[in-house]
Amino acid sequence: MEVKRWELMPHVYLTYLPARKFKTGVLSAQFITPLAKETASYNALLPAVLHRGTMRCPDMEQLAAAMDRLYGAQISPTIRKRGETQCLGFVASFIDDRFVSRNEPLLEPAAELLGELLLDPVTRGGRFLQEYVEGEKANLADAIRSIRNDKRDWADLRLLQEMCAGEPYGISRFGDEAGLAKINNQKLYAHSQRMMSSSRLELFYCGSAECHRVEEALLTAFSSLTRGPQTEPEPPRRFAAPSQPRLVTEEMDVTQGKLSIGFRCDTDDEPAMILTNLMFGGSSNSKLFLNVREKLSLCYYASSTYVRSKGILTVSSGIETADYDRAEAEILRQLDEIRQGLWEDWELTAARESLLSALQALGDSQGALENYYLGLAATGRRETPEEMAALLRQVTPERIRAAAQSVQLDTIYFLKGKEA
Repeated sequence: MEVKRWELMPHVYLTYLPARKFKTGVLSAQFITPLAKETASYNALLPAVLHRGTMRCPDMEQLAAAMDRLYGAQISPTIRKRGETQCLGFVASFIDDRFVSRNEPLLEPAAELLGELLLDPVTRGGRFLQEYVEGEKANLADAIRSIRNDKRDWADLRLLQEMCAGEPYGISRFGDEAGLAKINNQKLYAHSQRMMSSSRLELFYCGSAECHRVEEALLTAFSSLTRGPQTEPEPPRRFAAPSQPRLVTEEMDVTQGKLSIGFRCDTDDEPAMILTNLMFGGSSNSKLFLNVREKLSLCYYASSTYVRSKGILTVSSGIETADYDRAEAEILRQLDEIRQGLWEDWELTAARESLLSALQALGDSQGALENYYLGLAATGRRETPEEMAALLRQVTPERIRAAAQSVQLDTIYFLKGKEA
């Protein structure tokens, strides 16, 4: 796959992912904006409100009919967090023109509808419809509360809030209820106009259409996009771990304790750190899974995640409160074993092969490809899956030990039951 990315219009970029193996085409339009406490709830709410209708199709019924005329096309609102940015917009999926019996082009009308949703939403008197905004505010409030109801997600969020207090990365992609409560239809419309004119727009296409045709369709669809002074997200700042790790303990009505641990990674060797994470807790062959969970039965679940744009490694685990000390010590001991190079050859081989397989499998899913290249665009990276695979093949055991030795404990968050 020969991937191309170029500036289509001022601060509007198109990533072209040619593929003839799929029966559908995918178009994605994503605004890249800095993640900030003041605007996070506005940005999280906006795609859902825009999805309620356009001036041509001012309600869900007419919008659904327009998509039905495109042979059941689907356009979904998205709000994602990549590094310290929010990525908001829509992803459209429609039948590839090769499989339409009457040889009817679908790319152009799908692009047109995508552009209308973003640039010509249904409004009244220079603001969004109040009933649409209030309805979607209630839905977003439910989504925010649902995180608290899922204690695993809540513990992981609370870890980041404590560990990254004062940093954009500590903010949820949904914002918070306090910020959401301040939004009304007029404020949201004014914010949408400022955000769209000042934010970079990333467009993605995956399908069989020729490059020039995709370009022309999107130039037409987004011709009314106004461009003003740009607010480009700053590269994520990396911070050193404190000399004394932070310990935060909270109580809720839970039967299973949630132990989340955050580390700072002081290394620029990201390929080595990616494999370090997989060996530590990022796969079913990892030390946390095989030893802490399976062999010692100290955790109901235990896994780790590495955020390379931020240089953060986190552990998520569910434990019995009585096992807190043992579980914490064993999790830290497994990381120390990687620092010391105490692993079998098969552990590194399994980690590398699992990631190489995952990178190769990206080409089997248009959604996965769009998500991968959005992550690159949002965080300023450019490695194709093939280039990343080559980098991973070059990682030596010595580099993994060095990467693991750069990992320093930052914060421990423990959520326990009230009776514990």
